[in-house]
Amino acid sequence: MLTRAHRAIALLAKDRSGFGAIEFAIVTPLLVVAYIGAFEVTLGFTVKSKVERAASSVADLVAQQSEVNKTYLGNMSNVANSILAPYQNSGYTLKITGIKVDSANQGTVIWSRDQNGGVPYPANSPVTVPGQFAATEAFVVRTELVVPHELLLFAEGLGSRALNTIDLSKTAFYRSRQAEIIKCPDC
Repeated sequence: MLTRAHRAIALLAKDRSGFGAIEFAIVTPLLVVAYIGAFEVTLGFTVKSKVERAASSVADLVAQQSEVNKTYLGNMSNVANSILAPYQNSGYTLKITGIKVDSANQGTVIWSRDQNGGVPYPANSPVTVPGQFAATEAFVVRTELVVPHELLLFAEGLGSRALNTIDLSKTAFYRSRQAEIIKCPDC
């Protein structure tokens, strides 16, 4: 009986017909998860790059003006939409602020607008600016862009919307190019 059991174990050890299926069943889910993760990370970096480009472009366009108005600043959301395309570009927040910086590197809000035409920061309120503007008086345009990025391959029903959405943001500062102060008479 011991010899028969020994022979059965030896035959089972030599039988390799199911190993491929077992290896496939173990490795395939790992490869699928790695592929989906790489796709999501790559897409996230692409959208983050577009968010940075949009914030910088809006600040650059405003910094080239000597005077702006509500309509001009309102159209900056179209610029952001164009740069963010073809990715989801709804639900974002865009704030454009004109800041007067004194020689002590203290900033004061002169005007501000958001994507809905509101005033996110009251005029004459203090604001912090980067140290690169120190030692000279300047007028700076600051744009703040926050875009909610939804993970495309996130399994529905596994969690709340807060789990499958990441806010990608960029704050850009550009010094005024043509005027000492960029005026906004109707802001």
